[in-house]
Amino acid sequence: MGSIDIPEDVKKELLKFLQENKKNDLVEAYLFFVEKKFNIRPVLFPREKTIYQSVEELIKHLEEKGQLWRETEIRIQFGQESVNEETKKIYICPFTGKVFGDNTHLNPQDAIYDWVSKCPENTERVGGLKVKRFFVSEDPEIIKKYIGKGIKPVTKTVYSSLITGKLFNSKKAVIDDFKKSHVKRLSLFEVQNQNRYQIENHLLEFIQKHLTEDKISEFVESISDYEEFKEYVENWTE
Repeated sequence: MGSIDIPEDVKKELLKFLQENKKNDLVEAYLFFVEKKFNIRPVLFPREKTIYQSVEELIKHLEEKGQLWRETEIRIQFGQESVNEETKKIYICPFTGKVFGDNTHLNPQDAIYDWVSKCPENTERVGGLKVKRFFVSEDPEIIKKYIGKGIKPVTKTVYSSLITGKLFNSKKAVIDDFKKSHVKRLSLFEVQNQNRYQIENHLLEFIQKHLTEDKISEFVESISDYEEFKEYVENWTE
């Protein structure tokens, strides 16, 4: 039987994991080792009910399908009475650039609904009625664009999240918000021990390749050469 190479940094992380984990389950320890050695960072994307190998793989998948962000243009109608340095969230009319801030209007969402339903520039109709379509943004860089004085409205290119519909100043801001709010980090052990979600093919093939009796035995044999792991190996072999 062969042996498995255990890098020094992975060995230290594995020892710390075993010291902190009272169960000391062999399969869980082995999958932790595999996760660290191969830099696997599984994430659940609840919207698709699918687990991916990493958030980077998920983002690549969504970008290739055109399902993460969309470049769009907004009209900016300046008005300091509507947006100021304390504003955290804005509602924007896509037809005129009129904006309502969360701290400058008592009910900004009601105000934007009322505005777009009466806006003369709104020529979009559904069932004969004006659509009540508007943009929402909590991106500080977007909000800053509305603070200032200008003679005429200006047009700016921004990015719309296809997950939430919110506007962001850059693709990076869309992706940062996605990482923060729309995925859940999982361990390989959690991935293996769940049956509620689909596992993306690359990750599934990876797990099937590495989670075998032979490879687990090689793992045990390899770490048994280190004095600090002997008590754990003895518990597993008992």
